[in-house]
Amino acid sequence: MSSVMPQPDTAPILACTVSRDVQNFDLLIEDMEHALGEAWGDLGFAEALAFFNQPEAEAMEFVALALDDADEDNLVLMGEIITQAKSRDIKVILIAEDVTPAALHQLLRRGADEFVPYPLPEGELQQAIDRLRAAEQPQPAAPEPAVQLKSGTNKQGAVLVSHGIAGGTGSTTLAVNLAWELALLNPSETPNVCLLDLDLQFGSASTYLDLPRREAVFEMLSDTESMDDDSFGQSLLTFEDKLQVLTAPADMIPLDLITPEDIGRVVDMARAHFDYVVIDMPSTLVQWTETILTSSHIYFTTLELDMRSAQNTVRFKRALQSEELPVDKLRYVLNRAPKFTDLGGKARVKRLAESLDIAIEVQLPDGGKPITQGADHGLPLATSAAKNPLRREIAKLAASIHELSEDQAKAA
Repeated sequence: MSSVMPQPDTAPILACTVSRDVQNFDLLIEDMEHALGEAWGDLGFAEALAFFNQPEAEAMEFVALALDDADEDNLVLMGEIITQAKSRDIKVILIAEDVTPAALHQLLRRGADEFVPYPLPEGELQQAIDRLRAAEQPQPAAPEPAVQLKSGTNKQGAVLVSHGIAGGTGSTTLAVNLAWELALLNPSETPNVCLLDLDLQFGSASTYLDLPRREAVFEMLSDTESMDDDSFGQSLLTFEDKLQVLTAPADMIPLDLITPEDIGRVVDMARAHFDYVVIDMPSTLVQWTETILTSSHIYFTTLELDMRSAQNTVRFKRALQSEELPVDKLRYVLNRAPKFTDLGGKARVKRLAESLDIAIEVQLPDGGKPITQGADHGLPLATSAAKNPLRREIAKLAASIHELSEDQAKAA
């Protein structure tokens, strides 16, 4: 080994022991020589901090920080050694003899990568080094498992659609969290809820659930005529073992690239395999909007208490009525609704509904910053903000839909 400070004119130093006196750890010396030959050195506690700033430290893989019960008075210094090593991407193996659990816990929390007791068990240091090196190697990305769908099933699931009458009215928030709340209602069953993000250009359901966008989605949408249970299952991703998600394609594609027949096949396939199919729509009306509206059981239309939502609602209704489409399926959802104590706001909501000749059946409160924060972290509200008032209202909505569905199933 190199004596005291590693010398730059010798073989590159890959590791160092750091101790009060390395001679107190003779088994460590033997194991270091066996693992590294001459490519290691020895440093005292104070020398280590100085050495980390030297150019020779750039080639270091790890340090073996060795201590015993006599060193517990220097925990602050050793914690600083770990911090400085980690800041330079140098791994830390903690070698400890007769050290209290509290001291070990403190040093491990500072960032030590491995812990090996002293006297060293046979081959334990080499195994720790191998684990450190294996962690540095890039791991091949595991292929996403395809969702296995049973052929021949025909559940004829309920189709629930969320369509924002204007940007930022909470359509995706409603769709993602409604789907998740429905999935939570039957924890003992296999996943029975599917979320389809059909906002093909700006869909963000994948972001809200921290899921990757897959090329398989575009491939499936491009050839729905040959779509079967396997190809549809391969385009889905599973979130938390409870929810199946068809994300928007990886690249932006023209909305008219997909025909009404394509969308019809996708929705029919999803209905056949799931009890609930939740669809997040683009705010733009497209040629297959009629397909979704016709096949839907409830078509939630999100709006806010502002002029743009009011004007767009009038135009939306007029467009559907001119084509003699089933406007009665629309259920208007007011996002960021006034609080219960806001009497002036309640009056404005009533005037809005009367002027538009609509019934605002669902009012969702303003959830505040936790809504955006949860979406940025890829977590549904039930996980990121379980007590948030918006989450509670969506959970109530999901429960009422599930109860209605069960009642209809019993009646049938």
